[in-house]
Amino acid sequence: MSCVKCTEKFQLQSISSTIYFISEFDELIRKSFLFFTKLSLDVVLDDGVVCLKYVDDTKNFFRENIDALNETFNDMEKNDIKVFIEDENNKFNYKSIMSAKPLQRYINLFLDKEFFDIINNESLTSYFQPIIDMKTNTIYGYETLIRGVKADGSLMYPDELFEKSKRNDLNFKLDRLCRESALKTAATKKVHQKVFINFIPTSIYDPEFCLASTEKWAKQLEFDPSQIVFEVVETELVKDQKHLKKILEFYRSKGYKIALDDVGEGYSSLNMLIELRPDIIKIDRNIIDGIDKNELKQSVYRALYNLAREHNITVLAEGVETLYELEMIQSIGVDLVQGYYYAKPTAEPIRKI
Repeated sequence: MSCVKCTEKFQLQSISSTIYFISEFDELIRKSFLFFTKLSLDVVLDDGVVCLKYVDDTKNFFRENIDALNETFNDMEKNDIKVFIEDENNKFNYKSIMSAKPLQRYINLFLDKEFFDIINNESLTSYFQPIIDMKTNTIYGYETLIRGVKADGSLMYPDELFEKSKRNDLNFKLDRLCRESALKTAATKKVHQKVFINFIPTSIYDPEFCLASTEKWAKQLEFDPSQIVFEVVETELVKDQKHLKKILEFYRSKGYKIALDDVGEGYSSLNMLIELRPDIIKIDRNIIDGIDKNELKQSVYRALYNLAREHNITVLAEGVETLYELEMIQSIGVDLVQGYYYAKPTAEPIRKI
């Protein structure tokens, strides 16, 4: 079994259908009815639902009317109006209301076409940034960083991927695809050091189901669980620490390591450091940036390092870009280092520093 949200494929097909427009607001139902009436379409208003009958080509209908829909309805209205497409396999009933999607998402299929092509075709790859063991001056592992591959071969970077994913409620699927891409790409590139894989805890409902495919690929690709480090990102968005603990307990039960990202960025990450006791903490790059010239940053870093050492937690300084920053954190204490000073993320893993 797997989580429905993790495997959802959202797209439009060129099929004949009946389209239902649903809203809990009567004024939006009336506005929708008048909108389609002005387009001279076969539309029926029935029991608070607008029914658009005999649409020959569903995909083409939205394509032809996307500008008019955008101009007529504001952003709030486009999210309050839900759409259900009835065909021979999916008949409309009251349960259908639960599976109806916001009108905005159907519009976004065209506005965010490149993004949906990447997600639906699973056209993702991972880049690798080395993490250096300061005791041995060797590569300890790599952080895997996702890239979407467009039809023309150009790349869509994480900030755009997750911005479009969030507004289309596809973080669950994208997060799963990112984890799988990291494992598959690392196996293809024959990476034998530790592999750091980011995950967003708010994109996981139940670890047993949502992480099933990740666990499957890790076993199928013959990864030693101790070589995989799952890195918690966007900690400031985590409100339910009990749920996060459940996710991390699942990972630990399988033998994986846990890293906490952006430690020191705010109160929430410090609180999580105490509660979650990760194997590794990644000290936020905002603390590292210019640390050689900032005594306050040095004090914050020193406090974090000492706290981690007291509890046998490995300290990773990320975002190191200059020799002066490196020398300063070395003088205080550091286990692992990551940043442009050593290497930028690359498609082909750097094998030696």
